[in-house]
Amino acid sequence: MTGPHRAPRPAPPDSAQRSRSYAIAGHAFEAPALAPGLHLVATPIGNLRDISLRALETLAGADTIACEDSRVTRKLIDHYAIATPLTPYHEHNAAAARPKLLARLTAGARIALVSDAGTPLISDPGYKLVRAAREAGLAVSAVPGASAALMGLTVAGLPTDRFFFEGFLPPRAAARRERIAALKPIPATLVLFETGPRLAATLADLAALLGPREAAIGRELTKLYEEVRRGTLEALAAAYAGAPAPRGEIVMVVAPPGERAPTSEADLDALLRDALERASVKDAVEEVATIAGRARRDVYQRALALKRESPDGAAD
Repeated sequence: MTGPHRAPRPAPPDSAQRSRSYAIAGHAFEAPALAPGLHLVATPIGNLRDISLRALETLAGADTIACEDSRVTRKLIDHYAIATPLTPYHEHNAAAARPKLLARLTAGARIALVSDAGTPLISDPGYKLVRAAREAGLAVSAVPGASAALMGLTVAGLPTDRFFFEGFLPPRAAARRERIAALKPIPATLVLFETGPRLAATLADLAALLGPREAAIGRELTKLYEEVRRGTLEALAAAYAGAPAPRGEIVMVVAPPGERAPTSEADLDALLRDALERASVKDAVEEVATIAGRARRDVYQRALALKRESPDGAAD
């Protein structure tokens, strides 16, 4: 099987003679001729099968793949038997590497740019290379695909008509709180990235500064141990407080201001179970009634019912 027949383009002077093919489940496919220029290629955020045929053709047909970490990208191209050489391009070497890549592009090279995972230019220095290529009159195209930010947004169950991508908040507490305060009035769902060791502190700050908004935490999305936890910021902050730092990549999604958290029976039970694991019935009822906006007597009756259903069956 081959791609569409196109007139072959002359290879740039520094292009090595090698196979421009890829393999899927042991079956080899020849990549069609690739136009000279910079090609931005989205790669999987975890599951290696989340890649498009066009992305494979582009990676196989390129003269080189500019990547953040060659060890990460190597796993992907080895999986699909792609022999394209890799060259590093990341925040620490971008200033020195960018002129060299631009020189190759000017000479007619076909260069694919990828990030470690997902869509290039999202939380990486790729935009500077794209801007420089555009200013030099060089061709730039994109092969769309996976995005951790968009996947986190779509599985969160929060409004998607308007969202604001923040990326990583500052690691230092004072700067983080200042930035959260600036995000508070934005009339859109917030999408953020965070590391496991900082998640609890960030959730505590979000809960304190943004109030009782609904939120979702997506961890290891598309991977074997994918997990999505939903609840109010207060409930999520309490759940992660004092717990071991979660492992893996994390996407945080927070509802816009004025978006009231749901108070269905299932939501109420989830909030109560979490609160009852770390507090007395009285304290759990007080917390959940405030968060959910429900009458304390109703929340108390449901808390007693859940305690009776629990293994110990005792109410304190």
